[in-house]
Amino acid sequence: MSETTGASYAAASYKTAGVDIEAGDRAVELMKEWVKKTQRPEVLGGLGGFAGLFDASALKHYERPLLASATDGVGTKVDVARQLGVYDTIGHDLVAMVMDDIVVCGAEPLFMTDYICVGKVHPERVAAIVKGIAEGCVLAGCALVGGETAEHPGLLGEDDFDVAGAGTGVVEADRLLGSDRIRSGDAVIAMAASGLHSNGYSLVRHVLLNQAGLSLEARVEELGRTLGEELLEPTKIYSLDCLALTRTTDVHAFSHVTGGGLAANLARVIPDGLHAIVDRSTWTPAPIFDLVGRTGRVERLELEKTLNMGVGMIAIVPEDSADVALTTLADRGVEAWVAGEITDRGEHTSGAALVGYYAG
Repeated sequence: MSETTGASYAAASYKTAGVDIEAGDRAVELMKEWVKKTQRPEVLGGLGGFAGLFDASALKHYERPLLASATDGVGTKVDVARQLGVYDTIGHDLVAMVMDDIVVCGAEPLFMTDYICVGKVHPERVAAIVKGIAEGCVLAGCALVGGETAEHPGLLGEDDFDVAGAGTGVVEADRLLGSDRIRSGDAVIAMAASGLHSNGYSLVRHVLLNQAGLSLEARVEELGRTLGEELLEPTKIYSLDCLALTRTTDVHAFSHVTGGGLAANLARVIPDGLHAIVDRSTWTPAPIFDLVGRTGRVERLELEKTLNMGVGMIAIVPEDSADVALTTLADRGVEAWVAGEITDRGEHTSGAALVGYYAG
């Protein structure tokens, strides 16, 4: 036997290579109680199978069911959770990023799967992440039918992790929402964000943590709490609120305000020939947005195209339905207001500076 393969090496195993199967099994046991809380009657089987099962016969009452799917992650917000050792809120962000994309077309969220990648499995930590995902699924009205926890030693540090997920929803074909329904004169209704949500954290972390050297544990008076608490505020989940609107009003379209900011995301649903004019004077962004802009000397346009600036979801409804829509949202505890209108492109040739900006 050559010196390079000498018998002095200890016997290798998956565990000595950094993967602890027993810890993974323990994590599954700890997360089961939270997954159960998300169950819908259409879900078959339990956690631990190779695939999650959903009884599609539940869709038979649809005339022409369209399945909607989306996938997303949480981004670098997970690093804030890691630094603070807080793992039970990041799952809310994941569900919001996936299911609020699905509901934009009018689809009811049905089920979701997750993927958790870690450097080392800490069972209680993984279970806390799943707890947050399960709680988010309850808020979105969907089931968590399965997932995967992967241990990547050597690629990730022991405390490093990332999360991603995919979801499925359903909408009746003739109830599908989108740009083809939007008309000139429609009202643009804004729904308040709970905070930064889960976008733009590369900029936020660069400005506040790297450049300014602020501590996550430090209390920031203008925020009324610690910086870490502000940055980990869970993303608002609008799925059931949006579905409630579709039952009480003739909603034409929704726009989920994520990466790219309000204008870019709203423009995605505006048809050719129309503008969405949003009046920035109709709301005041929360202090965190000003803190990021002021501290990093970030230009206003850069803030607008990176962060949600206080608006997490947009509904476009006929003008005469705006009051009903606002009442519906208020009854559900959602802060909302008329932020603008849809117009023909030729109606406002120089109004952007006065009202804020166009989309479309």
